[in-house]
Amino acid sequence: MPVQNRSQYPLRVATPKKARGFRVMPAIAGASVFLIGGFFLIPKIITIEVLREQSKPIPVAVAAPFPVSVDANTKSIVPNPEADALFANNASQLAAAADEVSYIFDWIASVIGNTALYQSLASADGHIITVRAGMRKEQILSQLTSALNWTPDQQQQFLVAEQAQTPGIPDGTFTAGTYVVNSTMTPQNVAALMSLAFNKSILLHYSTTTQQHVPLATALTVASLIEREAKDTNDMRQISGIIWNRLFSGMNLQIDATLQYAKGQNQKSGWWWSTVVPKDKYVKSPYNTYLHPGLPPGPIANPSVAAVLAALNPVDTDCIFYFHDKNGNFHCTKTYADHVKMLKQYYGQGK
Repeated sequence: MPVQNRSQYPLRVATPKKARGFRVMPAIAGASVFLIGGFFLIPKIITIEVLREQSKPIPVAVAAPFPVSVDANTKSIVPNPEADALFANNASQLAAAADEVSYIFDWIASVIGNTALYQSLASADGHIITVRAGMRKEQILSQLTSALNWTPDQQQQFLVAEQAQTPGIPDGTFTAGTYVVNSTMTPQNVAALMSLAFNKSILLHYSTTTQQHVPLATALTVASLIEREAKDTNDMRQISGIIWNRLFSGMNLQIDATLQYAKGQNQKSGWWWSTVVPKDKYVKSPYNTYLHPGLPPGPIANPSVAAVLAALNPVDTDCIFYFHDKNGNFHCTKTYADHVKMLKQYYGQGK
């Protein structure tokens, strides 16, 4: 059953981006009643719970390790039946439906928790912060700053505390999910809350053996590229295989999402992920994978557990080039000539 496999890893493994519509609207009424009642209590106890969790020993021995199929040292990919079974189960309709229900709960939580009515009735200043896979740290920090009226000094305190868990990894260490915060929490408390989620969803499952095959920083960086490039979990392992193929062959990654990260925030729209145009391939940044070989200096976004698993378990493919057509379908080829040919077939021109 999909649920049995998913329980090995605390947060959602299946995160299909095209299956988040409200096909289960009848669940909203009941969920709203539950959340309205339960959320009144959360802001009053959340700080206590964070401190209590911090004091608990980490049960590393009981955490199921992530399967791994790739070895960055030997530049090899060996099919892993455990990973195949995991992705097969989590790509099922049942898993997708469960994921959709979860997103509806997130939506209800966000709507309720940030309304003036809730603030008044709860006699608290609780706020719902929703972290989506694919966000960069600035987007998350912006939410926290807006909700808690943080000063620049408090923002820096939060970043320093959060970074202490994974030194040398500048982004990509926030786990997707819903967090309840309020002004009684210090920046260090909020960082501890989010670090606990990352610890449970990623670190506890990252075994010494996995670290030897693929260092954590490498896995998170590859996973962040996958998260921004893939349309759904079906694409993730294919794109992972192509990324590793390019790395193994010494080819520049040439991934557009890294250009978006390098460009930063659009000053007019405020958006962090602007559409890439041809001149962006020459932007001066160590994150520009058109100009610089190898991986960028670190993750470009916060990957889902699914993307991390895909980074560790790529499909053994001979493809080097890929694109999505106008309908979101994935296509890949072994040669650039075939890539251009297919682009002309679907878009009428080369790229």
